[in-house]
Amino acid sequence: MARYGLLGKHLGHSYSPQIHALLGSSPYELFEIAPGAVEAFIRDGRWDGVNVTVPYKKRAAELADIRSARVEALGAANTLVRRDDGAIFADNTDVLGFVALLEEFSRAKLGRTARDAFAGEKVLVLGMGGAAQAVSHALGHIVDARPLTVSRSGAVNYETICESGGDASLIVNATPVGMYPDCPASPLWPGTIDRLPDLRGVIDIIYNPRITGLCLEAEAKGIPWMTGLPMLVWQAVYASGLFLGREPDESRAAAIIEKIDRRNANIALIGMPGSGKTSAGRCLARMASRAFVDLDDAFTARIGSTPEEVIANRGEAAFRELETEICREHAGQSGLVIATGGGVVTRACNYPLLHQNSTIVFLDRPLEELSCAGRPLSQAQGIDVLAQDRLPRYRSWADATLSCTGSAESDAEAIRELLGL
Repeated sequence: MARYGLLGKHLGHSYSPQIHALLGSSPYELFEIAPGAVEAFIRDGRWDGVNVTVPYKKRAAELADIRSARVEALGAANTLVRRDDGAIFADNTDVLGFVALLEEFSRAKLGRTARDAFAGEKVLVLGMGGAAQAVSHALGHIVDARPLTVSRSGAVNYETICESGGDASLIVNATPVGMYPDCPASPLWPGTIDRLPDLRGVIDIIYNPRITGLCLEAEAKGIPWMTGLPMLVWQAVYASGLFLGREPDESRAAAIIEKIDRRNANIALIGMPGSGKTSAGRCLARMASRAFVDLDDAFTARIGSTPEEVIANRGEAAFRELETEICREHAGQSGLVIATGGGVVTRACNYPLLHQNSTIVFLDRPLEELSCAGRPLSQAQGIDVLAQDRLPRYRSWADATLSCTGSAESDAEAIRELLGL
């Protein structure tokens, strides 16, 4: 049986096995190889086709017997195929994957083809690694844009970016800054986007989280954005074609992108205390075969005291600070059902933590059905007072709203139907 996989140093975050299972290029394994063992693995390892990620793309190109024109131009390969005669062929499907991503972005966000949108335009490419090289090659040689490399120590760096690239129309992040688990984070200094008046788009080739820190900033400023899942899927489509020795099945890309996105997005339940988030969340997790996290339970496990005890002994402000840290820890993960505390919306900083990787669902239960038992803030302030402050926040944060049906099971089933799970 043919053996495929992904070669890299740290691969725990990868969606590639899911994608290649859908493409038929499986079994697909994660080959986490130390730098000193890379040459032996590439030359003598038991594999038929591998994708290559950081930090081994340049070494993969060097060790191949035959290189495509793209690899010759870039000096980096993300796809290796062992041919029947044992020769290793290297290609770079990142270039094709980025072109497909840029085309999707341009048509969906700007209503034009990529060439119409960006030919002759200056594009800031953040990073100097293999991915950045592939992006710049695609921009310069296929789209006819003018890529400008930005790096920490280059001629154009993050301090001088606005002086050299102030007329840029697009930013592409090709660094790992902002990737899970260090999310949300941005490679740009605060305020940089505000100093780029011609900016018409932001693309981040990171795919986990679904919305990176850079794209959260763009979204807040009304700038069109897109993250890297389409590039990941498209490069896999082309790599799979090479693995299997056939034309790539481009017709499947859109459906795979949607399926992978839906599978890996968290479902975060928000709502008033007593609205049934925990019970409905547990039912939903069971129905959808997902892990379930109740942030209040996670808080207790981490802090050693319940939220009620911390509020009573240290005050609500201290509790909210700790709650945000618990939210940060879990909301950056993928494929979870998360039940939040009722007051998570009282801190604006919790919204990007949830929004980055979750579909947020507001469980809207009539106030007269809510219980105050075991809920110190509901008892102290009253349900009506809490609702007056929180209901507008729930509605503004929510991607979807469910009018509660009366039971946890039926609420969970309604959420499944609402989200198409």
